[in-house]
Amino acid sequence: MESVLSKEIQAGLDKARADAARKSSRLRVDIGDKQVPVLRMWKTGFATELGGSSLRGFVDLYDGSIHMFQCLIVAAEEAPGEMLYEYKRATAVADKAALDFELPEGAPVALITDANR
Repeated sequence: MESVLSKEIQAGLDKARADAARKSSRLRVDIGDKQVPVLRMWKTGFATELGGSSLRGFVDLYDGSIHMFQCLIVAAEEAPGEMLYEYKRATAVADKAALDFELPEGAPVALITDANR
């Protein structure tokens, strides 16, 4: 059974779906001083609301206040009600610098030189 909806009803349903996605998503992209809400994300890209400014180059992807990735955006295409962005790379952000050596298991955390003080 197929149902045919008028253009106005379909537009209202699409708007309601986009509003619900925007409210439920904590994801956002920061580029400079501009923040753009992310509707959904997948392995090689993400989607934002249509009608915003176009994103290019390096952007920072956040989940709430957690900085997740630095992404290099290389492609964008328009979909019904969304702007789809693909990135060439997404580098995970770490809270500390990477070690350039192997840390042995059971190694001491700190060195105490004089325990008599």
